[in-house]
Amino acid sequence: MPALEVLETGVLTTVQDAGRVGHALLGVGRSGAADPVSYALANRLVANPPRAAALEVTFGGLRCRAHGAMTVAVTGAPGPVSVDGRAAAMNTVIHLRDGSELRIGTPERGLRSYVAVRGGLDTPPVLGSRSTDTLAGLGPQQVTPGTVLPVGPPPQDLPVVDAAPDTVFPRDEVELRVMLGPRDDWFTEDAIRTLLTSDYVVSSRTDRVGARLLGPPLPRSRLGELPSEGIVPGALQIPHHGDPVLFLADHPVTGGYPVIAVVVSADLRWAAQARPGTRLRFRAVG
Repeated sequence: MPALEVLETGVLTTVQDAGRVGHALLGVGRSGAADPVSYALANRLVANPPRAAALEVTFGGLRCRAHGAMTVAVTGAPGPVSVDGRAAAMNTVIHLRDGSELRIGTPERGLRSYVAVRGGLDTPPVLGSRSTDTLAGLGPQQVTPGTVLPVGPPPQDLPVVDAAPDTVFPRDEVELRVMLGPRDDWFTEDAIRTLLTSDYVVSSRTDRVGARLLGPPLPRSRLGELPSEGIVPGALQIPHHGDPVLFLADHPVTGGYPVIAVVVSADLRWAAQARPGTRLRFRAVG
């Protein structure tokens, strides 16, 4: 059986698929690819089924070796890609020979890249998904140097294109559309105005669970405590100190601080691609 041997991982490399759906009542979140659009594109390029497992690479630094000939695609945060020392293009179909080494360098923009292998990564599923949930500790273990990932049998469908159009990734500032609520009534009018007119910066305290944002604090109009309630990806939760926390793919399923707004699902990929130092602006819709 062909396999992908990981030699270097960079900051964080995990196995991800479309997520673990339908288990919130058990306290299990969805997890899955943080940038679902880039993940889906990688699978489409190699003609994989939509939920095939792939690698999610945070801030580059991946080096891996093919055991057996295989076809791969690299999408997401744009940066240098090479095969056996020769430059290769992102968003294209790449053929690896037995023993070939694939490298992904530091992205020029964005944060997360995806490597799909034709046939998908055949790690054991947990609750119907091969995603690594870094908060709950479910799914495959975090990929480390020496990890060997088996590749499943190739699908019957064949790739129909050699390349996809490049995605334009924002550089230093990202605008995210939000819907106010469900607890915007816990905040002053000045806090709502501040959220929608100020810049917030992604701090170094960011991971797959969420990103702590730096910027003007958002004062509450209520001083009481809120019973724990459900949390969704993109929720902007405001702890007592007033600095927003933007929840991402591995968010907790419940939280006890009020959520002032939620990023619309179509913009979640840009929230997940915002590296530390990126300025975020929020625009209310709906």
